[in-house]
Amino acid sequence: MSKISSLLLILSLLQACQSEEAYNNYQTIANAKWKQDQVLQFDIPMKDSLSVYNLYINLRNTNEYPFSNLFLITQMTFPDNTKVVDTLEYEMTDPNGRFLGSGFSDIKENKLFYKEKVRFAKPGLYRFFIKQAMRKRNSVTPVDPLIGVSDVGISIEKTK
Repeated sequence: MSKISSLLLILSLLQACQSEEAYNNYQTIANAKWKQDQVLQFDIPMKDSLSVYNLYINLRNTNEYPFSNLFLITQMTFPDNTKVVDTLEYEMTDPNGRFLGSGFSDIKENKLFYKEKVRFAKPGLYRFFIKQAMRKRNSVTPVDPLIGVSDVGISIEKTK
């Protein structure tokens, strides 16, 4: 079997083993500098009102990210304009200061758990908003810009 055939077989097996992804999209942060007032918006049409999903925030960070954690403010807006706002904190490093996530280069990819077992009861357009809410310790002044975040995304996966 040739190397190309082996690679194609491995890629198809990996794709078959993945969970059923309903949505996955990223937005690039210019120059990996996330401004404090920059709100990322994801418009996601959901038609399936019976299935249950897990939601994730996907984030790529460089070695220049200066913190061991990350605070985000999210808003989920339903088709009837109901809003759910959350303040989330994620660990970005292990206790030794090494970045968590996957990747062999200076960019780490993190799949951050957002919401579990969500049912989109009303078919229609769901809007998700994400903004960074980082502050330095003992400061109320926002970190602006937040250095080292290159891409932010949302993925929605059907649970089994």
